[in-house]
Amino acid sequence: MNAELSPEEKEQLLSALHARFEKNGNRHASIEWFKVKERLENSPDKLWSLNEMERTGGEPDVVGYDKNTDEHIFYDCSVESPKGRRSLCYDRAALDARKEFKPANSAVDMAEAMGVELLTEQQYRELQQTGDFDTKTSSWVKTPDEIRKLGGAVFCDRRYNTVFLYHNGADSYYAARGFRGVLRV
Repeated sequence: MNAELSPEEKEQLLSALHARFEKNGNRHASIEWFKVKERLENSPDKLWSLNEMERTGGEPDVVGYDKNTDEHIFYDCSVESPKGRRSLCYDRAALDARKEFKPANSAVDMAEAMGVELLTEQQYRELQQTGDFDTKTSSWVKTPDEIRKLGGAVFCDRRYNTVFLYHNGADSYYAARGFRGVLRV
């Protein structure tokens, strides 16, 4: 699944992450970049996953630190749902259930291949505390098992200065719906 980045790719990614980190201090006020960078340099698999988030338009950034697990938390912070991850149904079962007009992939499968997880509704709402995201798009979020067992899946967006949680059939897909990932490093 994971490949290691070349030295040039690594340097380019770290430079982009550092610039974004400096520009968006409101997302991580008490976190120091040198600690994040050190952790990233010692985690080539996580760096690869962050590169996948970046490559697909997610603009990952540090949004927190978990003292219990000693991990920095990255979310996709692109203003709209990442362009390289749209037009996806929710998961493999939904993709397999489609008879025609199948999308290229599912959000859950793509996240797994990238080494990330879909944001939960709570994480999505936390992200929205740092800015206005998905005002023109929407993002699949981790769906509770009880909803998924009944054929549904949930997604969120921001409209009218409010974050909404909606439902849809898990096999649905739209050009303006993607997913946001979370990665712990």
